[in-house]
Amino acid sequence: MKNPNIFKSRRGFTLMETVIAIGVLALLLTGFLAVFAPATAGIRKAIGVQEADRLAFALQKELVQLRGNSQGQDTGFEKAYEWIKDSTNNNTALLVYQYRSQVDGALRSDGTPTPFTGADGIAGEDFVIQPMVRQKSDPELENDLKALEGRVYAAKLVQLVFNNNGELERGQEGQIKSPTGEGSGGSDADSYPEAVIAFAAEFHLLPNSSYNYINGQKFKVAELDSPVFTRNLAVRR
Repeated sequence: MKNPNIFKSRRGFTLMETVIAIGVLALLLTGFLAVFAPATAGIRKAIGVQEADRLAFALQKELVQLRGNSQGQDTGFEKAYEWIKDSTNNNTALLVYQYRSQVDGALRSDGTPTPFTGADGIAGEDFVIQPMVRQKSDPELENDLKALEGRVYAAKLVQLVFNNNGELERGQEGQIKSPTGEGSGGSDADSYPEAVIAFAAEFHLLPNSSYNYINGQKFKVAELDSPVFTRNLAVRR
């Protein structure tokens, strides 16, 4: 004969025990988040800083690099002068991004690597990630965006000039003048009186990375007023 007490001794958790278990679990999770959440935030911040530094370096390098399609520009300083002055113009806005480029060494007429647009590919074998800075009017921009990796930023460059207290401050958009306020700033790179142009580079994350958006009526660089980060940079003659 089966012992009926066996079934009576088997029971589930009471409501009170369940509530206590949930409370203990909540305390453990709270402690876990308190310990690891700051570390996670630090990692995210570090990644953001790395991306910002990479984009700023790509911009500074491209500003003084003459390419095969450079017209009327004899020196890197001349190119930088014009790009800084024209970066707030909608047609010549500067776009900073990364794209997948072929690893076979194929170059375009401007000396930049050919985009890798294949549906499948292995990083390092079929393509590498290439940082790039182009003006909006560059005909190769559309091809690059077909192999886009990540996001697209618009870079607004504004000259830094000295104020009455001898401190550097933002100058006027679309204008380059003598940073000391003495004499004329010149009308071009050759007549610019100084050997260095200091400028603030504002990086604005575009809400849409498609070529149709960037080349359309909705993209207006003058209306971008909330940069995700800013770097103070300089180019030398």
